[in-house]
Amino acid sequence: MPLAVGVGVALGALVLLSLYTVKEIFLGVMIVFLFLGMRELTEALKSRDIRVPFIPVATGMVGTPVVAYVWGPTAAVAAVSLTVLALLMTRMTEGADGYVRDVAAGSFVAGYLVLMGGIVALLMRPDDGDHRIVIFIATTVASDIGGYFAGSFLGKHKLAPTISPKKTWEGVTGSAITCMAVGGWLVWWLLDGGQVWQGVIIGLAAVVTATAGDLVESMVKRDLGIKDMGTLLPGHGGVMDRLDSLVATAPVVWLLLELFLPT
Repeated sequence: MPLAVGVGVALGALVLLSLYTVKEIFLGVMIVFLFLGMRELTEALKSRDIRVPFIPVATGMVGTPVVAYVWGPTAAVAAVSLTVLALLMTRMTEGADGYVRDVAAGSFVAGYLVLMGGIVALLMRPDDGDHRIVIFIATTVASDIGGYFAGSFLGKHKLAPTISPKKTWEGVTGSAITCMAVGGWLVWWLLDGGQVWQGVIIGLAAVVTATAGDLVESMVKRDLGIKDMGTLLPGHGGVMDRLDSLVATAPVVWLLLELFLPT
């Protein structure tokens, strides 16, 4: 636990330092972590003999957040579409055997990570994008923290025992309360014109998506027969074991902030 906390604090400090110095530094940090997560996922898929075309997906992983940040949503959609087209074309060179399996997995990676990288870049794009990123990350992390403590001390009723045996309804309740409190406070404090009720709604949405993101990755790992996606982050597992909740929460936070406080 102390090691896991230390790694978490170090990652948080890296995020804040990059965001509040030059936002583009955070963009680079995000791309690096998403790239590492993508690498973990594609390597894990190989355990089922699934070969994702790496070069087009890696190119999309780097390029999509950049074009989204510079040119906006239309460029992000175009970049993801071209990534999928490129992997469809690239995989043809290896023959028909396993073609549908591999390109389906590649499209999953593109939607799961490449698209989400673009959305986080869109979240960061406005002048107050640094604050929006903090709200997004803090509410997601609040779900993990609130759920961990409530589940550890009060957890009795299993949420989805066949998918993630440790998750409980008490833990989810703790996540919801923590997310709503953090979301309400940060939206009111950081965003010009932000209201507490808006942050509460964002927090409530975040607990649903963060929990779903964690369960989705648990399902992927169970299907692949692995415990963790990697070992890069001591006390946490792999990079994907930390990104699962974040990638699922990013589009919802971005959409709600665009509705509440359009840029």
